[in-house]
Amino acid sequence: MLQSQLFTKTKKESPKDEVSNNAKLLIRGGYINKEMSGVYSYLPLGLMVLNNVIDIIRQEMNKIGGQEVLMGSLQDPSIWQKTDRWSDEKVDIWFKSRLNAGGEVGLANTHEEPMVMMMKDHVNSYKDLPIYTYQFQNKFRNELRAKSGIMRTREFIMKDLYSFSTSQEQLDEFYESVKQAYVNIFNRCGIGEKTYVTFASGGIFSKFSHEFQTLCEAGEDTIYVSEEKHMAINQEVYNDQVLKDLGLEKKDLVEKKSIEVGNIFKLGTKYANALGLTYADQQGKKQDVVMGSYGIGPGRLMGTIVELNSEENKITWPKQIAPFDVHIIGVNLEDEKVAMKAKEEYDKLTASGKKVLFDDRENTSAGQKFADADLIGISERIIIGKNSL
Repeated sequence: MLQSQLFTKTKKESPKDEVSNNAKLLIRGGYINKEMSGVYSYLPLGLMVLNNVIDIIRQEMNKIGGQEVLMGSLQDPSIWQKTDRWSDEKVDIWFKSRLNAGGEVGLANTHEEPMVMMMKDHVNSYKDLPIYTYQFQNKFRNELRAKSGIMRTREFIMKDLYSFSTSQEQLDEFYESVKQAYVNIFNRCGIGEKTYVTFASGGIFSKFSHEFQTLCEAGEDTIYVSEEKHMAINQEVYNDQVLKDLGLEKKDLVEKKSIEVGNIFKLGTKYANALGLTYADQQGKKQDVVMGSYGIGPGRLMGTIVELNSEENKITWPKQIAPFDVHIIGVNLEDEKVAMKAKEEYDKLTASGKKVLFDDRENTSAGQKFADADLIGISERIIIGKNSL
């Protein structure tokens, strides 16, 4: 891509209404545009990075047997009432509206209930299970405060995976495969070393759920880290009994700030029972389907990566998710030999299958080009000018 044709421009100054580093740099680099508090649009460079993150997640979900679907965002209150999750007293982040034809409608903040209702048309026998369905879908959450850039927004894309199994044992086996898939995702996105499988509350469903927490001073969570075992405990379940259960000692743990980049839950039969999702077992007896839920926000992950890989005026993307493989910076392009060499390198790399951004802008100083390149953050650069022919 020719940079002269890129409609977005870098900005010298940080936006005054942003406090998070990821939002400041992504706006300055021309990656995102702020529409309103908690709502951001992804510009061409930003969408390239986001899609690269999504591609990595999709590949790992497919490897463990996930089947991708796409469900609606508009929600029928009746199914959420059956699970006692429609009232604002129980779930205080709903966005709700009214239909012109009458009645309420919600904008999905998650999809357990709709996914269960869909499965009722496809699950009859134990032979139909297990099923693992996932999607990349817009979610809406009426957050009281949205001040962490793209890491906490009111509208965002979520990868939500749901598992449907015949037994707790079948769920447990798949749960472990998802845990490893998440580890693979964070490794491939370049933050694996700083991301810990973290024990958190399982709520009414199980003793523990698992979060994936990335060490970062910009984080909203506090965790206690065992560097030796590469695991951690969330502050909410940090007590002597949990330490004993996990075979850990306080003296071996370090308190850290962190960002939650993923979570996985065992849901049991709560939603299947409330909504009537059953299967016939080998004896023909009806049984409730056993479920799990597994989430990652690609935008939140992207924001976390920026927080970890940035300086005051610079982003450095991990190669796997950068918008381009190579950034060619042409200086002294008024010189015909320089211009020809830069174009030749651009054509050669593009023909070889590389994704290349070529700064072909004329009447732009070398200093400005280098400053822009720092904000754009592609780590592989080729600088072509009079002194480098």
